[in-house]
Amino acid sequence: MTTQYDRFTPPEAPAPAPEPVAQPADPRPPFARRVWRGRSEDPAWARPAFLGLLAATLVLYLYNLSASGYANSFYSAAVQAGSTSWKAFFFGSLDAGNAITVDKPSAFLWPMELSVRIFGLNSWAILTPEVLMGVGTVAVVYAAVRRRFSPASGLIAGAVLALTPVAALMFRFDNPDALLALLMALACYFVVRAVEDGRTKWLVWAGVAIGFAFLAKTLQAFLVLPPLALVYAVCGPTPLRRRLGQLALATGALVVAGGWWVAVVELWPASSRPYVGGSQHNSFLELTFGYNGLGRISGDETGSVGGGGGRGGAGGGGAWGTTGWDRMFGTEVGSQISWLLPAALILLVAGLWATRKLGRTSVTRASFLVWGGSLLITMVVFSYMAGIFHQYYTVALTPYLGAVTGMGAGLLWERRKEIWAALVLAAASVAGGAWGYVLLNRTPDYLPWLRWLVLVGALVAALGLVFAARLGRPLALGAAGLGLAAALAGPTAYTLSTVDSAHTGSIPTAGPAGASMMGFGGGGRRGGMRGGFPGGAGMPGAGGNQQGGQGGQTPPNGNGNGFPGGGMPGQNGNGSTNGQRNGAGFPGGFSLGERGRMGGGMGGLLDGAKVSAAARKLLETDADAYTWVAASIGSQNAASYQLATGDPVMAIGGFNGTDPSPTLAQFKKYVADGRIHYFIAGGGMGGGMGMGGRGGEGGGSGSSSGISTWVEANFTKVTAGSATFYDLTRPKKS
Repeated sequence: MTTQYDRFTPPEAPAPAPEPVAQPADPRPPFARRVWRGRSEDPAWARPAFLGLLAATLVLYLYNLSASGYANSFYSAAVQAGSTSWKAFFFGSLDAGNAITVDKPSAFLWPMELSVRIFGLNSWAILTPEVLMGVGTVAVVYAAVRRRFSPASGLIAGAVLALTPVAALMFRFDNPDALLALLMALACYFVVRAVEDGRTKWLVWAGVAIGFAFLAKTLQAFLVLPPLALVYAVCGPTPLRRRLGQLALATGALVVAGGWWVAVVELWPASSRPYVGGSQHNSFLELTFGYNGLGRISGDETGSVGGGGGRGGAGGGGAWGTTGWDRMFGTEVGSQISWLLPAALILLVAGLWATRKLGRTSVTRASFLVWGGSLLITMVVFSYMAGIFHQYYTVALTPYLGAVTGMGAGLLWERRKEIWAALVLAAASVAGGAWGYVLLNRTPDYLPWLRWLVLVGALVAALGLVFAARLGRPLALGAAGLGLAAALAGPTAYTLSTVDSAHTGSIPTAGPAGASMMGFGGGGRRGGMRGGFPGGAGMPGAGGNQQGGQGGQTPPNGNGNGFPGGGMPGQNGNGSTNGQRNGAGFPGGFSLGERGRMGGGMGGLLDGAKVSAAARKLLETDADAYTWVAASIGSQNAASYQLATGDPVMAIGGFNGTDPSPTLAQFKKYVADGRIHYFIAGGGMGGGMGMGGRGGEGGGSGSSSGISTWVEANFTKVTAGSATFYDLTRPKKS
């Protein structure tokens, strides 16, 4: 029986070859052309101008970059440690021996540590990632503004950001703020994109950005959460139930992005990880909600300089400067950030007024609410926080400031034929020029002619802007350009002064000498100090009758005896400072250098020591035989010796010398086990500042004080150059 499958089927004749069909030309231009040309609807100059802005920002921020050396040696030492130890990399340890971490999460260190692993330990390898973050922030702000406004608006936004003095400072420095600013800008960008199309992914990405920002600078990353969440909840283009669900997913993304590292640190056995620097009980959560969190608002910061408790009310003076609504404009902070703030606030109000009749889901209005809300809430918190506050914190405002200025100027320019819009543009020009005059007048010896050019230029521009609709486009553009130039002239001059100067230490400030007057906060160039003790109250214990801003007097013997617990035992106030006079009132001593700036920084609290060749040679001898070649009270001196030798140096008591790590018993065991070679005399605040100065096994600064006393009493003193060490392998002869 034959089936159909058995039958023979003759092969079919081959089909004729198809006629060749002409393929349509690829309508897309080559990649390089697309990059250069940008959007097809944009004017031909838009994308080249944007790329030029990025290139100019890169060149500006890279200029003279290595002059700052290791910048903040506290964080540079952690970068050095993380480049040699993956455990130190993960936890953010100050040393490769993993004794203690820095007082922040470790994410902001990772880009610098990876750079150093690739290019070696040097200033460029540490600071170039920060520069790239600055360029990236300018790009994000431009992109965010350009999506809903003109290319010129985006260029103005990016230029305002790049030329704000505190941005030029902190995008060239190794503190956490550069990464924080970049991630906050990204979060705002993503939320605006979510308002555009209602897609959940943009909100999730915003949550991820804020979560990683938390791993850069903890709770400061959450300042913008209220305006961002509220804007999407109200303005999102999806039904309310879906909007709430999307916000819940974004919150989950935030928790995962920021919480995974926290969970690992908290669950890791404390005995096998470094001590959490800045906490009093070896807890990152304590650090987050105390010293680095709510304590910054209230002033209660256990373990802080002075032991916390410095409060300032509205218009009052806290330990970290005057608080109140005008803090961002005062002599302590104004020159860092406030050049365009009056104009930006005017433009923000005008932008919200101009968009008041638009629909609920208006992306234009949502953009003003997102960037303006972030600007306002951050300003308010900074203005009233009574805890530790430094001028450079205000770099967080720069993305919002740039975006609001660019959006407002662009929107009103398009409506300049309406008299109210022309008048507001003129008012913004006058505000920018007049306030620039005030700020420049605070440093009367610095380019004294510039303030008059700024004021006159702004007034002339304002007059032209009032009549912009009648002048014709060329003259109107000239008036607008003159107003922008007048507004940016002052911050540009301060920015150029900033990039032309070296900045080191814990509390840098931007601009020329004398631009910022604050207690601890005036440490602009070389980590110095203008304005005396925090709050301008002189120095405790150095005479009791000092005027603010003088920093107290130096007694003839130079003994440090101001704070409870006095100076470091046996140090006679000399410490390891870089100034010209022996100090008083601080353990380890300090001295006032030229222009009243504090050399060396409060006995090594604010800046590190100069390490001589003799000291380096001493520590490097047999270094491989020890976990730590030395130990020092406070982190800055420890960081200086670690960076000089490349070997781990233990920072007793963390940054301030006030953390209870290690205890005296733990330190004795390290010495008995032969894990530490030398003890470095001087440095830190460990003599009992603000915490009772208790010795022995106690927590806080008592550990540092007890260790110092025990070492001095039991081990042989060694001198190398001008520095004093104790050899922990050579007990004193009885």
